[in-house]
Amino acid sequence: MTLIRTIEFEALSDERGGLVSIEQNNNIPFDIKRVYYIFDTQSNVSRGFHSHKNLQQVAICMKGSCRFVIDDGVSREEVILNKPTVGLYIDNNKWREMHDFSEDCILVVIASDFYDESDYIRDYSVFLKGINCDS
Repeated sequence: MTLIRTIEFEALSDERGGLVSIEQNNNIPFDIKRVYYIFDTQSNVSRGFHSHKNLQQVAICMKGSCRFVIDDGVSREEVILNKPTVGLYIDNNKWREMHDFSEDCILVVIASDFYDESDYIRDYSVFLKGINCDS
């Protein structure tokens, strides 16, 4: 089973440019409660290094590129996001890391719930213990 699940967004394009529509429970598989974006991240800086107990997310690299590592406690997979028409679906209980940001990277994240610090697991060993308890 693959950990990486991408979503291809339909782009409408003409001589004026391109347009992608994002719709909850349509091309985003959940209700949208929060949208945030990451930018001006230096190429030698990595981010993420956490999982969420309940939160689902879709990450879209609107400009530039970055590399994601997704980990379910058993296996790890990588994907490079570099197209504004492709989103990475990240289910709950998945460890995520972001690396190799291009200088112009703008990463948009669509989330299924509001920010809640208690939903985060920021220690990898705690993440692994939680995953092994659920098995």
